Amino acid sequence: MAEQQVTPLRQRMIDDMAIRNMAPTTQKIYVYAVKNFSAFHRRSPDKLNLENVRDYRLHLISRGLKPTTINPIMGALRFFYGTTLGRKEVAEQIPYARKQDALPAVLTPDEVVRHLKAETNLKMRTALITIYAAGLRVSEVVALTARDIDSSRMVIQVRQGKGGKDRYVMLSEQLLAILRDYWRRTRPPHWLFPGPDPSRSLTPRSLQRACQQAAKIAGLDKSVTVHTLRHSFATHLLEQGVDIRVIQDLLGHRQITSTARYARVAVNTIQKIQSPLELLNLESAPA
Repeated sequence: MAEQQVTPLRQRMIDDMAIRNMAPTTQKIYVYAVKNFSAFHRRSPDKLNLENVRDYRLHLISRGLKPTTINPIMGALRFFYGTTLGRKEVAEQIPYARKQDALPAVLTPDEVVRHLKAETNLKMRTALITIYAAGLRVSEVVALTARDIDSSRMVIQVRQGKGGKDRYVMLSEQLLAILRDYWRRTRPPHWLFPGPDPSRSLTPRSLQRACQQAAKIAGLDKSVTVHTLRHSFATHLLEQGVDIRVIQDLLGHRQITSTARYARVAVNTIQKIQSPLELLNLESAPA
């Protein structure tokens, strides 16, 4: 079957994203979003206006999609109109949906132990341990190679993380011992965590499935995902008294506000804060 021909308009959008060095996954999401927008109205997207965007947005809402799903689609349309078509006045009138500011799900240290012990597959378990030990994203852990583990300096190099940024994270003694044991037993040729085809890395989806299955076996009633381990990493560091800006760098967050949300779930830290009531002498309520 012949490949579908890329239209000049789509190619221009792809080129615009490449010029701005946007991540491949973001480019794929944006192209797919504009394609679906066009298909919904059965017209070329450059022939559609702000009212058409409004109608499509209401359609997405009627399907029950949440703001976290709708916002990347709106981001794609803002980019398409503002950059590819040069119609910034239209792009500026496409608002993002207000997201619910829900607290991130966090496991206690005991729950982390139960979760990780519930995974019996050596490769999956080692990958999940690495995520919790270093606070990595799932896309970052599956992209690791043996050369990224620097035992001489006790750091892990994360190459081309979110936003195309490189960074270092700590390599704990226990994690190093676990990784060495894993490497001796599996001898991965290139990727530290290869997929069924050794020339390709493990897919994030496979690791996500393993993570959720392990959570089920461990009897955890929370909506545990791979990202929950990263949330738990950050929260537990904060509870240990690690400076929040250090945690920001370890996580690879661009904005401190992304890291500050963990202060809202760091229960041990909250418990140590003394209420101003303790400074008052109010032993009981008046009769």
